[in-house]
Order: sequence, then structure tokens, then C-alpha cells
Amino acid sequence: MVKFTKTFSQLNKQSVAEAGGKGAQLGEMTTKKLPVPPGFVVLAGTFDRFLKETDLDVEIDAQLKKVNLKDINSVDRYSNVIRDLIHDFKVPEDIKKEITASFDKLKTKYVAVRSSATAEDSSIASWAGELETYLFVTKANLTEMVRKCWSSLFTPRAIFYRFEKKLHKTKVSVGVVVQKMVNSEISGVVFTAHPVTNDRNQIVIEAGYGQGEAIVSGQITPDTYVIDKKENTILDINISEQKEMIVQNGTKGVKNIKVPKAKQEKQKLSGKQIIQLSQICEEIEKHYKHPQDIEWALEKNKIYITQSRPITTLK
Repeated sequence: MVKFTKTFSQLNKQSVAEAGGKGAQLGEMTTKKLPVPPGFVVLAGTFDRFLKETDLDVEIDAQLKKVNLKDINSVDRYSNVIRDLIHDFKVPEDIKKEITASFDKLKTKYVAVRSSATAEDSSIASWAGELETYLFVTKANLTEMVRKCWSSLFTPRAIFYRFEKKLHKTKVSVGVVVQKMVNSEISGVVFTAHPVTNDRNQIVIEAGYGQGEAIVSGQITPDTYVIDKKENTILDINISEQKEMIVQNGTKGVKNIKVPKAKQEKQKLSGKQIIQLSQICEEIEKHYKHPQDIEWALEKNKIYITQSRPITTLK
């Protein structure tokens, strides 16, 4: 029987071809008993089957050949054409059924839905930030968000990236990560080597209120904490004022709200939480044997890891 989805525990770091970079790493960390929220991946083969059944694969190739990279309007135009084509076709019933059944097994009301390209986080390409993510997705709109993630393989940025990395003649597919939503009070990014000085003995934590998308997209300046790995001590704390944060907007995804005045200038994580998070991230780095760029979230005083990928910019 053809499977369209696999749970994280059925995947590992060798699963990039079927689950994409994000999906494979979440599977790997789940099998290593790291604090990853449960989830599943709509496999890349599912998207490939959708394209084949609808003959869209041929049509997309034809549209990509018309792209003139020197003309931004041309990239935008063909991106819209391709994305519209993907949205015009219904997701086959058997695929929809399995996605819904996998969602039901998570026993949650909300999930985060993230694109996971099969060329992702490899030595030649890191698609981080190129594809789309949807937060607080419900069962009712899950299939639609999966389809949006499929089509995000053809956003203008992703098309530019594909040509820039000379991947336009390589078969790139996309898995879709569906993960139990962490309603984070605080979240952020960890670099297990200093991203500016390249010091591998230091961990840098960035932390902000609400959903981590605010940091990743550059909407806010986060707190920054620097930790000495050998001594397991905090070397530096830099507190940033935060006036707005991204939070849940009912069943409509997310919205920006004001941070209460009393909290705006406060330190986001306590010293104990900083050390606890750095130890988890050091464990992840040791497992991968390479410095990592990790996304994390804190809900009800529990730390969750939502993503990890190698830092590709280290000298």
C-alpha cells in the first residue's frame, strides 16, 4: 500500500529524499528522544504523484523555461501562473483521507504546517526562509495549507534560489511537515557556534515573546545571551525592548499584539532556562557533529525544539 504520510518516529536523517530536510531532521531528533513536538510529514512522493496525476509536472517545466531572471516581473508572473495551476486542481481523495487520519492521531486542535524541500539543508543549498510556513492550522483547512506549501516551491524567491544554486535542472520536490502547534510564550533561535565570531566554544541564544516567526522574519530585535560551552556559564546578556509579539488569532492563524508595558523591557529567559536550553542544543550539536542553527519554543515552562539545521556559513 502506498503511504502518503509518515510520522516523525518513522523518519531519520537519511530520509531527506522522501521527507525533505526539515522532516528528516525532526525524525532524527524524535528517534533520539529530544523534546520535539509530535508530528508527521506529507511525503515528497505525495506531491510528485499529485503533479503526475494532473499532468502539472509537464506544465510547470514549460512555465519555468519561460522565466527571465533579469526581469523581476517575469519571475513574479510565472511564479503566479505556477502557483495558480497547483491551486486549481483538487487534492485526490485518498491523499486527503490519509492526511486527515494522520492529523486525528496527533489529538490536537492546531498544527504548524511547514514546507520541507528535498534539496534542503544539503551542502549545496539551504532553502531556509525560501518556503512557506502556516501556524495554528486546523483540521478544516489543513489540506489547503499543505497545497500552499507545495506551491511555495515556486515563490519568486524560491525560483531565484533554484536558478542561483543551479538546481533548475535538478528534480526538487517538497515534503510538508505537520507538527503539533506549540503556543509559545517565548521562542527564538540558537546558534551552537557564535554566528559572528565563528567561536565554536560559544552558544548564542536569541529570545523574544510570542511566536519565533517575529525573530526569523526580522520584525523584532530579540534578547541575546552568550554561553561558554566548556564552563557552562553565561558570558553575556543583552536585553532588547520588545513592544509587539506574534500570537494566535483564533482559527485565523496569527496576529500582532502589543506586549504588556511591564514586560517590554524585561529579560525573556531566566538564567536557569538559558542554561537548560543551551544544554539541549549542545546535545543536538554533539549528535550531528556539526554546529547547528536551532529553532525553539517555550510553553508552560517546557522547552520544545521545532527545527535544527547545520550552520552553513561557518568559516
